[in-house]
Amino acid sequence: MTNAVRVSDEVREAVRDGRPVLALESTILTHGLPRPANEELALETEERVRAAGVVPATIGVVNGAPTVGLSTDELVGLSRDDSAVKASLRDLPIAVAKGLSAGTTVAATAYLAVQAGVRVFSTGGLGGVHRGAETTFDESADLGTLAGLPLVVVSAGVKSILDIGLTLERLETLNLSVVGYGTTDYPGFYVADSGFDIEYSIGSPEEAARIAVARDALGIDSTLLVANPVSADLQLSPELHDRVLAEALSAAVANGVHGHDSTPFLLDYFAKSTGGESMAANLAAYRGNVDLGAQIALSLSALSE
Repeated sequence: MTNAVRVSDEVREAVRDGRPVLALESTILTHGLPRPANEELALETEERVRAAGVVPATIGVVNGAPTVGLSTDELVGLSRDDSAVKASLRDLPIAVAKGLSAGTTVAATAYLAVQAGVRVFSTGGLGGVHRGAETTFDESADLGTLAGLPLVVVSAGVKSILDIGLTLERLETLNLSVVGYGTTDYPGFYVADSGFDIEYSIGSPEEAARIAVARDALGIDSTLLVANPVSADLQLSPELHDRVLAEALSAAVANGVHGHDSTPFLLDYFAKSTGGESMAANLAAYRGNVDLGAQIALSLSALSE
């Protein structure tokens, strides 16, 4: 761990003692949800993790200090901070040098989690390969970063606005192991089945932990991706999803939206066009990932005793 990363006493002591810890990202608070839903989710999630017997480690940047294990005051402050930026891994040194506050993306959160010795991380949907990337080379930094970090990351697949087929190809190229939780249908964030299949499934948190232990024993430094589909009864209607996605993509082209502006534009289009149904599916997927991540952290801790 570098001196540039601030780790809360609670997280530091839990890692030292081998107790379960679950990393949580903060861009869902700064850029993913409207107020006050963002603040409510932050506090609810920490309580949810603690109720499972796991230490929550929400990660963000506070006034230039990358922090693993935000305090309640820091969580609330970041959720209300209009000036907070969105920081991927490449942005961290800039945020530190400029004294900025930031919500950390999957890439930045994962990197900081590993720096603090945290082994499991739950998020909503991963970044991936964008549509048209064969000409734009637009690919999330999440993939390359996770390829070099020994983590377990639980997500509801990748965001369905991406090119899921190309993303799965990149995951294979980058040697990122992917398992579905109770399924070989790869989930698509808002929907339980993206239409793409994966090779392996697992049936329990213990099985995910055993894979992580085997990976570590082999000396492989890449993330195990656990794809946890949103519950079928809480997903966005697949028919509605497909219609809105087609409309959103057309609107992005018509408005000249591209690059890093694409994801927030498309997600905002979904939220407005579905009357909030997409946000409900997003929250359901996130809560499910948090619950599963906590159970995997418990299992990994038990195997390490």
